[in-house]
Amino acid sequence: MSRLTFEETAKWLLERDGFLILTHVRPDGDTVGCAAGLCTALRERGKTAWVLPNPELTEIYRPYVEGLLAPEGYAPDTVVAVDMAARGLFPDNAKVWLERGVDLTIDHHPSQEFYAKDTCLYEKKAACGEIVYDIIRQWGPVSQAAALPLYVAVATDCGCFVYSNTKADTHRAAAALMDTGIDVYPVNRRHFRTKSFKRLKIESMLVAGMKLYDGGQTAVVSLTLDMLAQVGAKEEDIDDISAFVGQVEGVRTGVTLRELRPGVCKISLRTEPGELNASAVCAILGGGGHAAAAGATVEGDPAYTRKVLVEAIRQVQNQGK
Repeated sequence: MSRLTFEETAKWLLERDGFLILTHVRPDGDTVGCAAGLCTALRERGKTAWVLPNPELTEIYRPYVEGLLAPEGYAPDTVVAVDMAARGLFPDNAKVWLERGVDLTIDHHPSQEFYAKDTCLYEKKAACGEIVYDIIRQWGPVSQAAALPLYVAVATDCGCFVYSNTKADTHRAAAALMDTGIDVYPVNRRHFRTKSFKRLKIESMLVAGMKLYDGGQTAVVSLTLDMLAQVGAKEEDIDDISAFVGQVEGVRTGVTLRELRPGVCKISLRTEPGELNASAVCAILGGGGHAAAAGATVEGDPAYTRKVLVEAIRQVQNQGK
């Protein structure tokens, strides 16, 4: 197994063909944008490249992979995973490729498990989209077709440049992508300025059930299957819902517990810079991520998940004393 720079990765990709690009479970803008941008850039270099259909892809991100989804029966020579830190993030239809062996992973998570034969990892990047941009610009000017999904990748993973992971280089990458001539207004409005009525109902329910700890500095909300059914919400209605609780004044640690199915909950933990290490907390529960944003999946109902989460938070807090 080798760890590659983005320059080495650019050369590595040009030496190969027959690509299949994988995205993670519950795909967000970063993994989808990276897949679409990389696939488009590879095709522009005369390569055969497809994105593996993701069964959990929502309508909000579907337009970016239109015309890029692999046909049934496609047999790749080179399998690439983008924005996928762990084996547990492979969708069911991608697990066959994990067993076969992933050739390359491109990622920005410190919790990367190095499951691929080769890895391009830059942990300090706000978004995996920044890394893919650095890779494909080695081949020459980036086209608008590749730039738009990469802008989505960068912008969504830093909350339109308001999250603590945003660095000067994040703005530089976004500016360079905008310099290709893409129109980012519709993207920014769709992803950051528009909420469905069902989303607003969900947010009101989260506020009503919010649990506060540490004098109001830690807030925990639970999104249950019953709540989703009650308002008829779809996946696109709750895109990036984990960012909501952190908008409450005074909250330094925001946690969203989402019931994925009966007896299984996903934790999304976000913290302020220099505060609680989110990755350390989630690692106790079998997950991981970044210091300011991490996640884990727990077997148990929302009440049990909240209990073990609070215990993990206390454990990490006590270690820092």
